Amino acid sequence: MYDLIVIGAGPAGITASVYAARKRMDFLVITRDIGGQAVWSAEVSNYPGYQFISGPDLVARFEELLRAYDSVVKENERVVDLRKIGTKIIVKTDKGVYDSRTCVVASGKRSKELGVPGEREFKNKGVAYCAICDGPLFAGKEVAVIGGGNSALDAALQLMKICRQTYVINAMPVFTGDAVMREKVEHNSAVTVMNNTQVTAIVGDVFVNALQIRKDGMEERLSVQGVFVEIGLMPNADFAPDLEKNEQGEIRVNCRVETNVPGIFAAGDVTDVPEKQIVIAAGEGAKASLGAFRYLASHKF
Repeated sequence: MYDLIVIGAGPAGITASVYAARKRMDFLVITRDIGGQAVWSAEVSNYPGYQFISGPDLVARFEELLRAYDSVVKENERVVDLRKIGTKIIVKTDKGVYDSRTCVVASGKRSKELGVPGEREFKNKGVAYCAICDGPLFAGKEVAVIGGGNSALDAALQLMKICRQTYVINAMPVFTGDAVMREKVEHNSAVTVMNNTQVTAIVGDVFVNALQIRKDGMEERLSVQGVFVEIGLMPNADFAPDLEKNEQGEIRVNCRVETNVPGIFAAGDVTDVPEKQIVIAAGEGAKASLGAFRYLASHKF
């Protein structure tokens, strides 16, 4: 029986774990990977203490701090069910079952799929969801980034440095991402912006070789060797049916990051906190762990 189980090891989960360790709580971290979405960012220039740092480097600093406390971390393990029975919280994964008195859900989000023909068939065969991870595989080639928000613009900024040509295909009339990122993308000769354009299919043989697109009611084929889907994220909260969620599937929390189930807290991008930022996720993770400590101190078990 643990004092606390932390689900997820992105900025929110790692910070929650560090605070748990400092409070001498007996805790366990369960995660599919270390770093979460922060690993996907090429440039982080708004995290206090760093004028500029890459996402992977920032995550490495987070992980270094986590390991310094000899934290027990179950990596490559996926949570499939979370429930509270009596005073006991039961966390079931694809590899085991764990019991705890409190829990912090910091499971983050995952990439949305386009849902068009060819997407799943060509996943990892030209279709990708992480420019940092897979971008170098497409050096010197023509690629397309699907989306118009910050994640799409960030991907384009990375790919335009290594690819022969990058097409940014945005279903909306204009980009919705930050102005600074928009300007960098729109004024680069290695980028072609295609607004008001929908992807209708991903085409290929063994690997992707084209996109079927619709613009102004006309269908055309765009020759590309890589497709990066950057149309947004979905919260990883399906495993927690008893937690109240909003219309987007995000876990509802109050200002103390408490959920509707006593003893279960949530932090980071999996919650309905409006701004999804690394610094906010880290702060919410700290609040969650301190809240769990307070809950343990004020309840009998």
